Amino acid sequence: MASLTLKEIPPKLHRELKERAARNRRSLQAEIVRTLEQAVCPKPIPTAELLERARRLRKSVRVRTTDAEITRFKRQGRT
Repeated sequence: MASLTLKEIPPKLHRELKERAARNRRSLQAEIVRTLEQAVCPKPIPTAELLERARRLRKSVRVRTTDAEITRFKRQGRT
């Protein structure tokens, strides 16, 4: 397994990582590896779950927009 040395970590970031590690009951090393994994290799969201999230979001929005309004908004953004 490869090694990586981090230098000159800002104190606030170091403190946040230590606190996060404690909350997650991990060592600082394990927390940093986990954080990097999540940032660099995120797990794909299954299509069905993504669609369900979109449906819930659409239901929560009270304003309804017509196709004509969407087209007009797109055109305005191009000018």
